[in-house]
Amino acid sequence: MTKSYGATPPAKTDGPAARLVFFDGPLDLSWSHAGATAEFLGDFFSGLAAASGANENDARHSIGYLANELVENAVKFRAGGDVALEASLDGRDFTLRLSNLAAPETAARFATLLEEIVSRDPGELLIERIEANAEDPDAGGSGLGILTLMNDYGAELGWRFEQAGDAPVRLETVATLALS
Repeated sequence: MTKSYGATPPAKTDGPAARLVFFDGPLDLSWSHAGATAEFLGDFFSGLAAASGANENDARHSIGYLANELVENAVKFRAGGDVALEASLDGRDFTLRLSNLAAPETAARFATLLEEIVSRDPGELLIERIEANAEDPDAGGSGLGILTLMNDYGAELGWRFEQAGDAPVRLETVATLALS
């Protein structure tokens, strides 16, 4: 069964691209690896985006924030297996694609969250979630990172869930940022 939410991913381009795979195994992959990956992607692609007229510092920051948030989520909520990342630049449009496995229960909770996120105004929902988190700081799974990407950064986000039986769900996340 395949289910999709959010924006339709852009076609792959012939522009600059990078592919990283975090292999499951003795590396003891954790969400803390997201920061180094985000810095690398921000540094690598911001200079290339500047050649197309984007502000290099803004591009580095935006790419870094996007990558950190999405890689952190992919690693933190994965159910074993590798995490694959593809990043590309088409002029001033940066695209990040992530693929990982999620436990069926985790994927179902995330799908429920996404149904709400894609059906509501992200700015309005962001304010509601910030207020709810202020009342209950231990609450998790609010989607604040995704909502911030959509509202504050203008990111277009899409997700595809592929499930066969009781096996882990293959989750693909695609985000596109128009760099200024």
